[in-house]
Amino acid sequence: MTTTTAIPARLQEIIEDFQDSDGQEKLDLLLEFADRMPPLPAWLREQHHVMEQVHECMSPVFVHAEKQGDGMHFYFDVPPEAPTIRGYAALLAEGLDGISPQEVLAVPADFFQQMGLQKVLSPQRINGISAVLAHMKRQAVKEM
Repeated sequence: MTTTTAIPARLQEIIEDFQDSDGQEKLDLLLEFADRMPPLPAWLREQHHVMEQVHECMSPVFVHAEKQGDGMHFYFDVPPEAPTIRGYAALLAEGLDGISPQEVLAVPADFFQQMGLQKVLSPQRINGISAVLAHMKRQAVKEM
């Protein structure tokens, strides 16, 4: 199977919002996404063990993928005390919601550079956010 690198429309809108922002505004946008992260549904809270932990993150980050029709939906559990990674996970969940597993796989691993996040986050945080997308891609493969 061949995949092409493509940015889904909603994720492209998010990228453009970050491109139009300066350093502190980029961090503020991440915090806005962190605040918008929906709580886990009750069924997933009760079966938290089905969530995959992103061990590369300093904070406890868990992700679960579910295929809904032809598209993917991702659930995240990230503590409010980790607003940077929580915001990034929330923007990924929003930006990739409803796309096919193949489209998830086609998202470039370094798309965050288009957002300028490498200018405002430490290398250790960049490693963590990169790992989140990698885990999402692994889960998308399982749903194909």
